[in-house]
Amino acid sequence: MAGTKAQRKKRQVITFIILMLLWEVGSESIQYSVLEETESGTFVANLTKDLGLRTGELAARGARVVFKGNRQHLQLDPQTYDLLLNEKLDREELCGPTEPCVLPFQVLLEDPLQFFQAALQLRDVNDHAPEFLEQEILLKISESSHPGAAFPLKIAHDLDVGSNTVQNYKISTNTYFHLFTRNHSDGRKYPELVLDKALDREEQPELRLTLTALDGGSPPRTGTSQVLIIVLDINDNAPEFAQLVYEVQVSENSPVGSLVIAVSARDLDAGTYGELSYSFFQSLNQAIQVFEINTVTGEIRLKKMLDFEEIQSYRMEIEASDGGGLSGKCTVAIEVMDVNDNAPELIMSLLISEIPENTPDTVVAIFGISDPDSGDNGKMMCFIQDHLPFLLKLTVENFYTLITEGALDRERQAEYNITITVTDTGTPKLKTQRNITVRVSDVNDNAPVFTKTSYTFFIRENNSPAVHIGSVSATDADAGANAQVTYSLLPPQDPQLPLASLVSINADNGHLFALRALDFEALQAFEFLVGATDRGVPALSSQALVRVQVLDANDNSPFVLYPLQNGSAPCTELVPRAAEPGYLVSKVVAVDGDSGQNAWLSYQLLKATEPGLFGVWAHNGEVRTARLLSERDAAKQRLLLLVKDNGEPPRSASVTLHVLLVDGFSQPYLPLPEAAADAAQADPLTVYLVIALASVSSLFLFSVLAFIAVRLCRRSRASWVGGCSVPEGHLPGHLVDVSGTGTLSQSYQYEVCLSGGAGASEFKFLKPIVSNFLSDEAGRDSQENPNFRCNFGFN
Repeated sequence: MAGTKAQRKKRQVITFIILMLLWEVGSESIQYSVLEETESGTFVANLTKDLGLRTGELAARGARVVFKGNRQHLQLDPQTYDLLLNEKLDREELCGPTEPCVLPFQVLLEDPLQFFQAALQLRDVNDHAPEFLEQEILLKISESSHPGAAFPLKIAHDLDVGSNTVQNYKISTNTYFHLFTRNHSDGRKYPELVLDKALDREEQPELRLTLTALDGGSPPRTGTSQVLIIVLDINDNAPEFAQLVYEVQVSENSPVGSLVIAVSARDLDAGTYGELSYSFFQSLNQAIQVFEINTVTGEIRLKKMLDFEEIQSYRMEIEASDGGGLSGKCTVAIEVMDVNDNAPELIMSLLISEIPENTPDTVVAIFGISDPDSGDNGKMMCFIQDHLPFLLKLTVENFYTLITEGALDRERQAEYNITITVTDTGTPKLKTQRNITVRVSDVNDNAPVFTKTSYTFFIRENNSPAVHIGSVSATDADAGANAQVTYSLLPPQDPQLPLASLVSINADNGHLFALRALDFEALQAFEFLVGATDRGVPALSSQALVRVQVLDANDNSPFVLYPLQNGSAPCTELVPRAAEPGYLVSKVVAVDGDSGQNAWLSYQLLKATEPGLFGVWAHNGEVRTARLLSERDAAKQRLLLLVKDNGEPPRSASVTLHVLLVDGFSQPYLPLPEAAADAAQADPLTVYLVIALASVSSLFLFSVLAFIAVRLCRRSRASWVGGCSVPEGHLPGHLVDVSGTGTLSQSYQYEVCLSGGAGASEFKFLKPIVSNFLSDEAGRDSQENPNFRCNFGFN
């Protein structure tokens, strides 16, 4: 809807500009004529036909009739859009004596914008009769007057104009006078009484005649006045004015009672014949209503405020009469000087209070200005405030259009208060201001913006489903639906990441939730993109990177890799009774699936057959002898070791280590009776470890045997038997000191024996002892490889 409105306004502006260009070249106005006092609703014209428009186009384009001063003399028929009279029109009220009486107006089409200049001429009808200001005209004529003497009489006034005003005068039938109708220089007609024969005061001292004024109407209207003629005694000197024409300028703001001018006349006669009296003669009613004259002094003063905008000048006849009936006349021309007493007027024809953003050159308002003053007082300037993105354009005379200058941005400013100022150039300057408010409607031109380009959230593993991870937030600078943001998860870049089963997002507020429990050991961290989309048309969106870091929890107990606890028989370590304190018996190897301090392992000895005989190092799990062995110590030792992590709360695992104390490596050894008879099913990891350890142990065994053989041959201390079948009974032990190489830290002794009960060969790898034979190797320290482990008792 907003888009359609914007398109209509754009077409409106284009049409308006084309029309203005045409008017600049020149255009003729349409003129209509009606008689005054015609009834309201009378048909004036078929406007559609006169303007050359299609039927119904006036209604579709929102036609209006605009008169100056915001008075609606005409109206448009709401059905046919014919031009009709809106009211009875009085030509005398609207135009006064001005002829012709023309009322200009404009026909305004709003969509698209177009002007048509037109005028309505009011034709006069004879609706006023001539009227004399005085019901009786006094005329004093000396008896000495000669036939043919002319005596002008006061005129009758008719508000009509043209042929409907006064056209002729008549005098009642008599034997002394006849009447002529004369013309003034300004076109007015006045009566002049002409003496036919000499008067005789003694025979007839006065005459009473009827003066009739006729206008040119059909039928003519008349007005009458009585003419009283008094025959005077001889007075041979008439008054004479110092000037025949007095000209004066009066400011329109002159106060009532102020002196305009003083006229002066003199009479050479004496006595009553020389006493003068001043009065208005043949003056318009308009002048008599505004001015007054002192009959004695001849001073003309204001009795009503002047208004230049109504009447710009007055012309009056002043008569000076003496006591003998003679008179002299002069003319007073008064020019009203304009004062800047009218502020300019502003009439709004079109106002659009809300316009969309990003639409340049949009029409906001169309208005006209006027000032009834004249000259510089009537010259006007129109402007608005500076630094506003709006522009005033003069379209036709005294008509302005307010348009946007460039595209508006609602996010920068959503509302503008515009003050249209119209000022004249008079002194002092007067101005009129009109304040309008223009709101900028929103267009979806801003995408949502996240508060951060990337977010990092932490969640501890083994969380509850639907737990809140964190929140993302985006804002949109637009308004309304254009600023409503919806959040969503975007497809992950890694297709292997099951994002839909890991997290969900609240589309309204951007809260992120874990859909299932997370396992740090399976997934330490993952990343995905979150999108924010507004609800504008078209919708705009943005995205942000979210990284979820899974925090480790102490949910894994230590796992003992060596010694194995699920074998068919317990792993037994052989320790010679001659071992010194600190002798390495075995090493417990364990791992923890957690990380950090949750995987830091410590070892301790919980229980032993001979307390104090063995000890375990807390940090590396090495089991060593704590003292020298004695004959009183039991041959079979059972150690219970505890492996504990550093988590909170800590988790632990226990391991049992069997130790067999032997006098020498030649002593046969059979499995302990505590060994389980049933073989346990090893898991694949254990099998792989066993195979690896067996392979390494075999290689190491052959290397050590070869090395021992070479050393024995050199020293001739013993003979080497490469392979033998051991019979039942005691097998002599041969102690061989072998220097440790590779990852072993000490020398080892080995015993080869044949198990008589089972009939199968079995190798037992005995633990190292301190050699008494190789003093050059006894003090050498070496490192133990913790990864070198075997199910067969090799460490």
